[in-house]
Amino acid sequence: MKKKLLCLLCCLALWPTAQAQKNTFAFRDTTLTDQQRVENLLSVLTLDEKLSLLSANLEVPRLGIPACGHFEGLHGLTLGGPAAWGGREKDQNGRMVPTDSPTTIFPQSYGLGCTWDESLIEKVGQQTAIEARYYTQRPGSKHHALVMRAPNADLARDPRWGRTEESFGEDPFLTARLTVAHIRGQQGNHPRYWRTAALMKHFLANSNEDGRDSTSSDFDNRLFREYYSYPFYKGITEGGSRAFMAAYNSWNGTPMSIHPCLVDIARREWGQNGIICTDGGALRLLFTAHHAYPTLSQCAAAVVKATTGQFLDNYLQPVKDALANNELTEADIDNAIRGNLYVALKLGLLDGDNAANPYLSIGKDTIALPPYLQPEAKQLAREITAKSVVLLKNAATPQGNPLLPLDTRRIRKIALIGPYADKIVQDWYSGTPPYEVTILQGLRNALGEQVEIQYVPDNAMGRAEAAAAQADIAIVCTGNHPFGTRTDWKFCPVPSDGREAVDRKSLTLPDEDLLKQVFKANPNTILVLVSSFPYTINWSQEHLPAIVHITHCSQEQGNGLADVLTGRVNPAGRTVQTWVKDITDLPPMMDYDIRHGRTYLYHQGDVLYPFGHGLSYTTFDYTRLHPGKQDKTHLRLDVTVKNTGSVDGEEVVQIYASWPQSKVERPLKKLCAFRRVFIPAGQSLTVCFTIDKADLGYWDDARHAFTVEPGPVLFMAGASSQDIRLEKVVKIK
Repeated sequence: MKKKLLCLLCCLALWPTAQAQKNTFAFRDTTLTDQQRVENLLSVLTLDEKLSLLSANLEVPRLGIPACGHFEGLHGLTLGGPAAWGGREKDQNGRMVPTDSPTTIFPQSYGLGCTWDESLIEKVGQQTAIEARYYTQRPGSKHHALVMRAPNADLARDPRWGRTEESFGEDPFLTARLTVAHIRGQQGNHPRYWRTAALMKHFLANSNEDGRDSTSSDFDNRLFREYYSYPFYKGITEGGSRAFMAAYNSWNGTPMSIHPCLVDIARREWGQNGIICTDGGALRLLFTAHHAYPTLSQCAAAVVKATTGQFLDNYLQPVKDALANNELTEADIDNAIRGNLYVALKLGLLDGDNAANPYLSIGKDTIALPPYLQPEAKQLAREITAKSVVLLKNAATPQGNPLLPLDTRRIRKIALIGPYADKIVQDWYSGTPPYEVTILQGLRNALGEQVEIQYVPDNAMGRAEAAAAQADIAIVCTGNHPFGTRTDWKFCPVPSDGREAVDRKSLTLPDEDLLKQVFKANPNTILVLVSSFPYTINWSQEHLPAIVHITHCSQEQGNGLADVLTGRVNPAGRTVQTWVKDITDLPPMMDYDIRHGRTYLYHQGDVLYPFGHGLSYTTFDYTRLHPGKQDKTHLRLDVTVKNTGSVDGEEVVQIYASWPQSKVERPLKKLCAFRRVFIPAGQSLTVCFTIDKADLGYWDDARHAFTVEPGPVLFMAGASSQDIRLEKVVKIK
């Protein structure tokens, strides 16, 4: 007992000294450059500490650097949810359930993309980051993470991809703009500190789930530069992200976690001096699926030498074996973790309680409402949900008027039908929202008691048909289940559903027969497609008078959709993928050469809905497309648009370019500018675009640069990639 007491007294005596040492290292000196601070920290780390930093945790206890891991955050901070990303705990019945850590949950990334609204996407990133700081810094918190695995900068080149819901769509320019916006929202605009670190997923060309652990995405360097890597390139060079996750797959035969392009392009060319991490379990898959090397230690050595500095895997023993076998050196580890330390610095983890860090106060005020309960968070979720709604069709009925917006003066009864009419399903990367407003509740909130709503979930015993026959209007809410109804890995029993690790085998909407029966009972039938991706709803498009699309997950799904259905919000969402008419219109799933007729860039056949499509309750005329001044790097285009309808509305003005005299193969047309703008009824607005000439170029391998061809470029302004209203040839100087 005396020995224990003596040891305790010695520890207490040494405590001030240890604390003083933590504060005297040069890496804590904020007057030094970032590089000097990182190099000093690297010099004082032990080998064991360096090995620890190869994990998804930036903590160094000896030096007072706090724990900091990863959060998922594709459409809100992910704690809880179906995948229990925030951990599990026992409920009152002793069952293990996701922890109850509520966060603001927005529409799926696919729905966020449908807004075509950079400013709103930035606000989503900001809200997500604030909540990450809140949970990390509030007293007694069990969550400590400021590296956000978001946004997903992958391109949805094929609607069969099981993770289409996680992307912003098929177009590199749109995805890049929204990726940059999300990153800026997360990281903030402070000159020294970040709110959170935006870690983009999944570098690179990761858009097949079946066989993803061993397949190779094969395409040339031009497509690498112009298409697949473009959103990542912009996310780094313009958005300021200094973190991304390497994909499971290979590119042209080399697994991405060890690909030379990580160093040669991302780090040396683009300036990615931060974190590169593997995907979950990728180290072992490098050995068991890719068969890249004969031993696990050699695989681990290759990952570290590629400067992939964080493993989401059991890596420690293979790395130690690699060191023992002289397959890896401590200098290699230094090169791999240097970027981790830079991210730790930008998050303020090396500064202690430095008052200059404006984000340190988040979560410290235990009296204030949590950020997810703030009115601003709820309003943001509702606003972006409404703005994500795409009005796919709104034709006149035999009575002469479109069904939407709902005419509450004439409607007395609505039949609300379908599996998603009174249920919000969170996807694999969702958190736990503080509340949920279903479509049924949202319509009741909007319509009050003046309109009766009869809800039936399905057509068992003909009850959907009976309800429709007795109603003025029938609304059918159907679509996909985001994770296949059970959380079992790879469980996805419906062929047209998809999820992580499972690609879709069909694009047919299973409930289209239900729609046929309801429509027969009541021709005033509206389809609300609640889905994570496109369907080949040819019958519905031909017969139903109105179709709207909305994605899953938003806590304000019901209110946001009701705002659109009732006309409180005039819809202006736009499709972010080409909706084909038939699955046979698509090239083979593993054909990554998009020039073979994939996406609006190269597809030449008829489509169900083109990229950029979306209708409004008003009408817009494009009256003038005028080229302005151009210099060496930019040119100006002005587009005048008039709201010729009777209600205020927003229009997504889209600018496409084509190259009729190009000497190299170019896309049929390519998005090069867009803006979502509000125009009051009867008024005109001139939208001014400044176009970066580099976005008009092609990648020239010989010059190793984007090359802008002098000569004529055809600019097209319109409401979608096919709804072109004005054209103008501009000679590029």
